[in-house]
Amino acid sequence: MAPEADAARPSRDPIAPLSSDMLGVGDGHELYVESVGHTGGIPAVYLHGGPGSGCQPDHRRLFDPERFHTVLFDQRGCGRSRPKGTQESNTLPHLIADMELIRDRFGFETWIVVGGSWGATLALAYAQAHPERVSGLVLRATFLGTTAEVETAFTTMLSRFYPDLHDDFLQVLPEQERGQPVQAYFRRILDPDPMVHIPAARAWHDTERALSEMTPARPRLERAQLNASRSLPTTPFMEAHYFIHDCFMRPNQLLDEAGRLADIPGIIVQGRYDLLCPPATSQALAARWPRAEVRIVEGAGHTLYDPGVRDAVMKAIADVASRIAK
Repeated sequence: MAPEADAARPSRDPIAPLSSDMLGVGDGHELYVESVGHTGGIPAVYLHGGPGSGCQPDHRRLFDPERFHTVLFDQRGCGRSRPKGTQESNTLPHLIADMELIRDRFGFETWIVVGGSWGATLALAYAQAHPERVSGLVLRATFLGTTAEVETAFTTMLSRFYPDLHDDFLQVLPEQERGQPVQAYFRRILDPDPMVHIPAARAWHDTERALSEMTPARPRLERAQLNASRSLPTTPFMEAHYFIHDCFMRPNQLLDEAGRLADIPGIIVQGRYDLLCPPATSQALAARWPRAEVRIVEGAGHTLYDPGVRDAVMKAIADVASRIAK
């Protein structure tokens, strides 16, 4: 899976992949892995969100192709990786080991690690496991992988900012399960019975989308559509698998081990009005990581495509690269 030479690139599109392949990582998993930029560039890796989504072509554009040699990959069970959707042998330690295998395959001694939301969780966990392999970190929308963060988003934030949607969210559950709705949703999403997991997965997905958008296109659940089996979203299943297991980490692991980031320069891009990953989380991390800088994007929420966020991430990547060069 070695990258092809620049001269062999089949397209002059500056963000066309230099290489793309399926990489066997064991346990029956194969990961889709691609690289962009040029082979003499600054090594970097992009970590997608979810857990459960995948890399998109636009993610390549975050990195200047004349400056970086960037690797993007779909995590276990995600995107184009195979087998799609599988939760077997799919844990945070597995993902960290996969990253080391990918880094070694490309021959990078160190690389800049970039990720947002769940991608930020994986970036932090990897950097704390292998600080000597991380030249810099760029995070967007810090998520520390704790149950408390998920509970706050889907109970406190949801009821405060979208009370009607909160009522819809609860109404999907039997009355006796509404006292702890987040855990009830996880159990239902992971239930093998389609009559149970389909409406739960759709309700979770649509509620999460509303929380992630500054102006949600659908601020209420469409009850009549919740039982439709076609085009069922895949991310709720991987999210439930990870979240019900506390993302396979000890309580407060990423904050408690933030000292391992001491020698790594980093920039955290944070939307002011992010309801899923609020600014307080980024500030708490930065308080334990002296080389981190938090950059607030005013008028933005959670997503990469809120006004100003994408540009801020691109600038942060360039700035971290410059700090490394110095």
